[in-house]
Amino acid sequence: MAKALLGTFQNDQRTAAHLLSENTRLRVRVRDLEELIARLQDENDRLAQAAAVALLDLQPEELKEMQPV
Repeated sequence: MAKALLGTFQNDQRTAAHLLSENTRLRVRVRDLEELIARLQDENDRLAQAAAVALLDLQPEELKEMQPV
């Protein structure tokens, strides 16, 4: 009986097609998320660099205002 069930399960083409479709969809989603991460990291790097430049451009009086009392 187990042999019959396993043979039927492995020959079900709908299951294989469904798994292939789901696998393809998930791969596309992972690729999209990886691209989003790369864009966000680039944007974060640009913002961090702009913040560092802005901090360096402060005048000494403005820097004193930022110090804790």
